[in-house]
This record gives sequence, C-alpha cells and structure tokens, in this order.
Amino acid sequence: MSVSGQEDSRFLALSEVAQILAVTDTQVYALVRSGSLKAIKLGGRGRWRVERAALEAFIGRMYDETQQFIAEHPFGRGEMDEADAGSSSRADLD
Repeated sequence: MSVSGQEDSRFLALSEVAQILAVTDTQVYALVRSGSLKAIKLGGRGRWRVERAALEAFIGRMYDETQQFIAEHPFGRGEMDEADAGSSSRADLD
C-alpha cells in the first residue's frame, strides 16, 4: 500500500516511489531529472508525480539491464574472494 493509503491511485509522489524502491527521495529525483524514470511536473510549485505504469516499466527495464550485466559479467571466483574479504561496499550488496 502506498504512503498516502491510496493503493489504486494512478500517480505516486516521489517520496512514495522512494519508499517502494527503498531508496532516498534525492535518488528518485535524480532518476526523474536524468530521464531514466518518466514523471510529470504539476502546478506552479512543481510537484512531481510518477505514474504507476511508468514505475513498473522502469522496474522492468532495470531487471532487463541487470540480466544483461550478469550475462556480460559472469560471477567469478575472484569476485567471491573480494566479497568474503569485505572489500565490496555495502551499497553494492543491498
């Protein structure tokens, strides 16, 4: 359910998108401003909204990009050694 309690609402605030993706509001804003995540800006105060369908499309693209990355960069023993040694940042593992 969304933060606003309107699960069937067509549009989400950036803070709601951030909660769904488990990232910060700033990260969502950066995705919107870079064009990676489609959004609309409403009103004179510039309230950004993301359509649920646009969020689902974004998530689908991220899955596709991740699968392509995995195919191009197979997990090797050297990477496992680095992960075991704690040399990978925690952000990369979340």
